[in-house]
Amino acid sequence: MQRYLVGGAVRDQLLGIPSKDRDWVVVGATPEEMLAQGYQQVGADFPVFLHPETKEEHALARTERKSGRGYTGFICDFAPDITLEEDLKRRDLTINAIAMDESGELVDPYNGAEDLKNRVLRHVSDAFAEDPLRVLRVARFAARFHRLGFEIAPETLHLMSTIAASGELEALTAERVWQETQRALGEKSPWIFINVLHDTQALGPLFPELESLFGVPQEEKYHPEVDTGIHLLLCLQEAAKLNVDTDTRFAVLCHDIGKGLTPKEELPRHINHGANGLPTIRALCDRLKTSKSAKELALLVAECHTECHKVLTLEPVSVVKLLDRCDAWRRPERFNLFLLACEADARGRPGWETLPYPQADFLRLALAACKNISPKTLVEKGFKGTKLREQLDMLRIDAVTQIDKASLES
Repeated sequence: MQRYLVGGAVRDQLLGIPSKDRDWVVVGATPEEMLAQGYQQVGADFPVFLHPETKEEHALARTERKSGRGYTGFICDFAPDITLEEDLKRRDLTINAIAMDESGELVDPYNGAEDLKNRVLRHVSDAFAEDPLRVLRVARFAARFHRLGFEIAPETLHLMSTIAASGELEALTAERVWQETQRALGEKSPWIFINVLHDTQALGPLFPELESLFGVPQEEKYHPEVDTGIHLLLCLQEAAKLNVDTDTRFAVLCHDIGKGLTPKEELPRHINHGANGLPTIRALCDRLKTSKSAKELALLVAECHTECHKVLTLEPVSVVKLLDRCDAWRRPERFNLFLLACEADARGRPGWETLPYPQADFLRLALAACKNISPKTLVEKGFKGTKLREQLDMLRIDAVTQIDKASLES
């Protein structure tokens, strides 16, 4: 029985970056032997064991063969005579197929260390094509390691395109697609994930709502990049600069979905695209089974981002109505995420990346001014029902009127 550190822990150690998890492969052991040594068995599909002291995961070396569609259609063999090289061969990328023994010596039969040095994401073997989930995983790794200069090998990109064309992506469950997407949105370069899926023709089968944005023109005076799909990538890039959370990045991803529904005769204008996209965004969130918070923020940003951009030209009464629609009084934290998404949208255009976004500053001031008005005080003065609402709105409108917009725009 021998055990080897494998996967991300070895890869990240060689890259000199921290790694969260340490996974091990055990060669030459049976489940009974693992249990006899005090390991705790977990996992339903194949034997995985927790170390009795460290609780780190130890999996028996195994091979897999395709038995059906999707990423679950495999038969696993974890006999004790399976070699480490056979186990590593079933992994996705060469940089994830490096092992290290307990003395620190590398076992690298597929030249993963060389690919790490050359900053290449390359599949280990043709067995890569048997698991459609790997298209998403490689796109996610590309998003994670883009800042370090990694690129996907041309032959791996070709294989990913072949998988996309095969129809296998449709066999992936919504939960796994969302899980990989959510993780990719949290990476340093989330736009690379979407771009890789687009370039390999995988975006259409997985996210037709987003694929439909590529090639759709916008008015050049507002969008120098013209193409709505390119704008989407630039917005995600700005969202990453703002270091917003994954819910906000997902909202940025969805905010212009309505532009993919614009009739051709109206192009390059997109009249009422925010509201037009809401049913499609709801359907997307329901299909992916996103969290409630991600869905609500995506719908809010899509519906109200255009008004946010125009807020400095709106009358105070319209500003208060916008705060109402955003439920800013009760949910100020979500409102701040909304503003950050709008800022990412505004800056996601060539030449606009460093421009100030005074709209967000104005709305934060407006909210603060309005929150100084206490409904409780008005109730104590005898206002109630419709009269209370009218008086509260009037005082909020007056508070917004007092804000000096000129100082924000200068």
